[in-house]
Amino acid sequence: MEPVRVGIIGCGNIYQMHAHPLSHMQGTQLAAVCDILPQRAEAAAGRYGCAAYTDYKDMIENAGLQAVHICLPHYLHPPVAIYAMEQGLDVVTEKPMGIAYADALRMRETSLAAGRRLGVIFQNRYNPGTRLVKEALDSGRLGKIYGMRCEVAWHRDQAYYDSAGWRGRWDTEGGGVIINQAIHTLDLMRWFAGREIESIAASIAHRGPTSIEVEDTAEGLITFAGGLQGLFYLTVNYSRDARTLLELDCEKGTARLDAARGCIRFADGQVEEADEDGSDAQQYGGGKDYWGFSHYRQIRDFYEDPTGETADRSCQEALLTQAMICGIYEAARKGQTVRLSRPAAAAR
Repeated sequence: MEPVRVGIIGCGNIYQMHAHPLSHMQGTQLAAVCDILPQRAEAAAGRYGCAAYTDYKDMIENAGLQAVHICLPHYLHPPVAIYAMEQGLDVVTEKPMGIAYADALRMRETSLAAGRRLGVIFQNRYNPGTRLVKEALDSGRLGKIYGMRCEVAWHRDQAYYDSAGWRGRWDTEGGGVIINQAIHTLDLMRWFAGREIESIAASIAHRGPTSIEVEDTAEGLITFAGGLQGLFYLTVNYSRDARTLLELDCEKGTARLDAARGCIRFADGQVEEADEDGSDAQQYGGGKDYWGFSHYRQIRDFYEDPTGETADRSCQEALLTQAMICGIYEAARKGQTVRLSRPAAAAR
């Protein structure tokens, strides 16, 4: 069986987390890369032995591709993904789906109308620690969840924002610490809750020394169906990138994600732990430590599932997380608790 010919659109920091697995997995061939900066496109093409383009439409039309991966600024995810799917290609895009919920919904609807797969990268769902906690919840071994809390305390200085002009702006990044750095942890909180969100109360602020439009600090309370509450505190004003924290207080114990490490302490004294063992390190790609190993795992699942159910589930889940993120911003903007209506997540 011939490998799937894949192209990558955007050769900035994150692209290597896609390029490395695509060029190493059986069943895929990294056939082309694209970046508006010729030197970046050519450097990536030289590294992975593929064709270089500076216009993504040119690449889609002429490189003989069956799928593309989108590694672009947030505001470009919807138009590029929609164009690619309308041209008959499957799509994997970095988080978030977009800035506005309406754009994310359009992506989902285009996927269904065109009959193309759309996957959205939330790689932390594939971490061993995450899988440990999710299994314990789904099997009932932890019992009822009483409460949840998460904390993200990272460091982003002015140089970080200056290095990419789209960062720190509402119209291109869509926000700050919520939609960029903490979206993964908030996604896991929602996934673990396993129920619809009823309401959100939140506040955001820009408290640090950086010259940006968007929030660098946020806190809030998410209320899920049945009254379960999740607390969050997020900032990029800490002195370093501390390990993210997500803790669940449950009927039969406490579950804690400390970055990729998962630890469950059951009420009977039993302890279960899971962490990265480096077994997938060869597929890592050499990115930042906090990106982890799991891009490879999610990308592998996308291509190894012939039914398309993995991609479909990924897209539906990403749309629900997009609704939550937009709800947090709405609550902060209005300065009051907002009810989150059931998202119009188009079903197959």
